[in-house]
Amino acid sequence: MSKLTLDKAKEILKKHTTEEHLLIHAAAVSAAMGAMADYFHADKEHWQAIGYLHDVDYEKFPEEHCHHVRELLEPEGIDEEDIKSIISHGYGGCTEEVEPTSDLEKSLFAVDELTGIIHAYALMRPENMDGMAVKSFKKKFKDKRFAAGCNRDIINLGVAKLGLDLAVVMQSCIDGMTEHKAELGF
Repeated sequence: MSKLTLDKAKEILKKHTTEEHLLIHAAAVSAAMGAMADYFHADKEHWQAIGYLHDVDYEKFPEEHCHHVRELLEPEGIDEEDIKSIISHGYGGCTEEVEPTSDLEKSLFAVDELTGIIHAYALMRPENMDGMAVKSFKKKFKDKRFAAGCNRDIINLGVAKLGLDLAVVMQSCIDGMTEHKAELGF
């Protein structure tokens, strides 16, 4: 089995996902994961690929999210460690199967929901992602009515698992998403 690449992740996701908002979310999480990889001096493309593919089973199985990852990815030759990493992002929400333990898994767990709030905030700003500051973003983050579907408890738990300050993770996500703003529709 070969290491998961971003190109391979995009190829696989296209087979299982057609909804535009899910593809944009995949790109946002991928961008955030790339920035987190930079923070941890890890393999950026690999982390981006995991981020891109994290919701591979969501469109087909929204009520059983993370429970069909293995059956979709094993035939693609994706290795067990990568499958486990993808499943782990649903820990405490849609699955108890795999707890995030590595920096990659904890990062995915933390940034998945966070990218949704950042995206919503960018949509309401005339400058979108450009010049987004953590200080102003934190105000929106604290307002639980804003992007109410994004679970702040999961984000905070993920950040705590990483042992990082929330502002560090926010800044990484903002940086990664800003770098890929064209792919995100901004």
